[in-house]
Amino acid sequence: MPEGPSLRKFQLLTSPFVGQVVVKVGGSTRKISVNDLNALRLQDSQVHGKNLYLAFVAVRGSLGPTAEETVLQGEAASGASPPAQGGQGQVCAPQMHPQEEEPQEPQHPGSEVPGAAEGPGNWLHFHFGLFGSIRANEFSRANKANKRGDWKDPAPRLVLYFESGGFLVFYNCRMHWCSSPRADPASDILSAEFHRGRALDALHTPSPICYTLLDQRYFSGLGNIIKNEILYLAKIHPLTQGALLALSDLERLLDFAVRFSSDWLHNKLHGRKLRFQIYQKEQCPLGHAVIKETLGPSGGLKRLTWWCPQCQPAVLSGDGDPSPVTE
Repeated sequence: MPEGPSLRKFQLLTSPFVGQVVVKVGGSTRKISVNDLNALRLQDSQVHGKNLYLAFVAVRGSLGPTAEETVLQGEAASGASPPAQGGQGQVCAPQMHPQEEEPQEPQHPGSEVPGAAEGPGNWLHFHFGLFGSIRANEFSRANKANKRGDWKDPAPRLVLYFESGGFLVFYNCRMHWCSSPRADPASDILSAEFHRGRALDALHTPSPICYTLLDQRYFSGLGNIIKNEILYLAKIHPLTQGALLALSDLERLLDFAVRFSSDWLHNKLHGRKLRFQIYQKEQCPLGHAVIKETLGPSGGLKRLTWWCPQCQPAVLSGDGDPSPVTE
């Protein structure tokens, strides 16, 4: 799924539409009623880790509610779910563990209709699948034939047309209404409020370092690509127990996490691709053979991991045994 740098780019694509009114909607999603977005104003756009939040409010004029608002209010009164306000709506909580494949959209008993709030409070939460993306003022086109041999363009989950004539297209994502984003900027690796001390404490545990790095409670926005790359840059074996590493090694790993994520975002914003050193490679930059294995905690999510056994040697524990413990 898209990692933190990609989500930051998605937010920048939505930002020019903040303040504009939705005049037409489309898309294939059935988890929300897309028509409920008609005549609403996009009031805010926020990103937290791997989650995007868009706030919508009803448009109010000096002479009272518009015709569209009257229709929406009538639908709500006739049995639609009430607006997510006053603590009654679902609070958006970021996913604690990333998914390699597109997650299934959660089932909700009925559609939640955004209300006519005066301020932010009706938020649409987007969580993207493996190939999730946002496009502004253009649709994604097929660049190769599918398994059936058909050249079929990807089907958007949601399309929002705005009063300016521009539009936003959302692909391979799940969405639901919630009362507000709930996020901890201290865990976001691309946030100015990222808390290094808390992140270091999380790393300095007996857990394999590659498991901890994907824990969104401490490293929101850090995904599998970043994990693989920074472990190679820091020359740390992915299954090394964090407690066996020196504080200076953990500090260096954390520096690589922040720097790599920032560089990746910078390249994305300037239309450049970032060259990976170990992710999906058969050889490391020094020509050594790379190992690929699916790693993850017992009973938890397992992710493909690439590492160089020569550049990233196993760390010995106090009794002389290698730190990595394969399951």
